[in-house]
Amino acid sequence: MTAAIAALCTTAALAGCGSTGGASEVTLELVAADYGTNADDSSSKYWKALAAEFESNNPGIKISVNVRPWKTIDADVSEMAANGEAPDIAQIGSYSHFAKAGKLYTADQLLSVPTQANFLSQLSEAGKINRVQYGMPFVASTRLLFYNKELFERAGVTDAPKNWDDIKADAQALKAQGVTTPIAIPLGSEEAQGETLMWLLSGGGGYTDTGDGSYSIDSQQNIATFDWLRKDLVGEGLTGPVAPGKLDRATAFKAFTSGQVGMLNGHPTLMQEAGKRGIKVGMVALPGTKGKAKSSMGVADWMMAFKENGHRREIGRFLDYVYEDKNVLNFAGQYDLLPVTYSASETMTADDNHADLRKFLEALPSSELLPYGKNSWSAVSESIKKNIGEAVEPGGSASNVLGRIARDAATAEAAE
Repeated sequence: MTAAIAALCTTAALAGCGSTGGASEVTLELVAADYGTNADDSSSKYWKALAAEFESNNPGIKISVNVRPWKTIDADVSEMAANGEAPDIAQIGSYSHFAKAGKLYTADQLLSVPTQANFLSQLSEAGKINRVQYGMPFVASTRLLFYNKELFERAGVTDAPKNWDDIKADAQALKAQGVTTPIAIPLGSEEAQGETLMWLLSGGGGYTDTGDGSYSIDSQQNIATFDWLRKDLVGEGLTGPVAPGKLDRATAFKAFTSGQVGMLNGHPTLMQEAGKRGIKVGMVALPGTKGKAKSSMGVADWMMAFKENGHRREIGRFLDYVYEDKNVLNFAGQYDLLPVTYSASETMTADDNHADLRKFLEALPSSELLPYGKNSWSAVSESIKKNIGEAVEPGGSASNVLGRIARDAATAEAAE
């Protein structure tokens, strides 16, 4: 029996087999991003409640919760790590540069086998570098083209756009009805890398080559996409009073929920916010040039564990608890996001209370994610944020701008 128990503990790895009784108390520092829009729905409430539940069932382990805004959290954690003060656990937007620096535990050093195997395979793969998983997906989302149904009706538009010609024609009809921003294209620094990828996929391209994973930023498909955006949308006065390169996502979303925007790319949380403001929303996959695009964009936010404080076993026990279905569904449901595990995804899909998320769930398996696993991605992302807006300015050159970003990508790759 003793041998059997020992074998079970080995199989369960760090799922918490055994007791911490007699050991000194360990406090794990968790730094997590805030998905709320105000104090009433701050993620801090979720994490503190979860920590209290965990602590009551795991004497000897305490969780110190530190929730920070998305605008600064990645930089905050980077600074902590650089100063030798890394948290035990971080839930942020990028993991690869920490993994490259040798600062992170691997997923299989932390999680039980059932927990790690339950991650959606596409997300699990995106968390790997050289086939080793460091990033653990926390929540996911996909992007769809949102449109204001009432504005469409006033403009005499009866169907969602099915190709790029429809997008342009619908935007022209909205403009003729006095809509302030027929279609918003937020290429400002907040999330230009995401908005850019949505349009590149729509045009048949993307950031990387599907064969070897190398960057293909200045491909002919990508250049053609941004030439079209500049000439047919921006150049026709269909993108509103703020230049795309100056327009941040949050500002565009606020304008949409205020009834000033006809179309824009959005995620599940925007659906929730629009509903609160009484905006009747239609949603469709962003179409391609002549019809259905090759894929939509998927996004994942990441959980990671730092080795600095040496609390591997305690971290593993807490993370196994974090990824229990009830907790995954609680967080995803609260913020209208998508769960990252097979079991929770199946439960949400079958739940009529989440029927409005089914389109996003359906899009996730075939979506293309940002190249999170490339160590150079952080630098490339910054170059996109800095430069891409110029590609759609009057007189701008998509070829020149994408070429500049491609050179930055080559330099970042060579530095790895």
